Amino acid sequence: MAEYSPVPELNLLKAFQDKFGYEAYADGFGLDDFADRSGLVAGWSADPEFLARLTPFARATGGGSFYAFWHVDNRSDLATLPIVVFGDEGGQHVVARHLRELFQLLAYDTEISVDWDEAYYYRAGDEEHSDSHDEFVTWLAEHFDLAPATDPDAIVNAARSEFGDSFTVWSNAYLTP
Repeated sequence: MAEYSPVPELNLLKAFQDKFGYEAYADGFGLDDFADRSGLVAGWSADPEFLARLTPFARATGGGSFYAFWHVDNRSDLATLPIVVFGDEGGQHVVARHLRELFQLLAYDTEISVDWDEAYYYRAGDEEHSDSHDEFVTWLAEHFDLAPATDPDAIVNAARSEFGDSFTVWSNAYLTP
């Protein structure tokens, strides 16, 4: 069987998703065709330089927002790259400094909200968890010794602090008319 991606962590998650189901373990989330840039071309830019620095890999919401690695530099381990979200109604934002932080955000188990000004995770106290949430939390602990985010804003804010301004400057060069 062919690997899903060149990212071992995503290959492990894909095996988990194949067992438990798309969107079954994190609200609105599912791994899609790795490196399918059609959403970027349709909604953001077809500029080859823009596309070369982004690698989409997952649906972020039921509405069509998606996550991508941002190739901020030449590092070879994609899992260490910042994660950005592109909103189905607009907006693009850095949400995690690396893939494992995204996994912690996913285990918070709520669909990300994305608009032009911000991206954030909000979960009401009485919200039901996804059907396979408990299995995902166990998987996250077993494979990466990680727990779900208890304060998703802290993760998102740390990512924005480290990469937000540079991502905005870089992306605006392609997205501003």
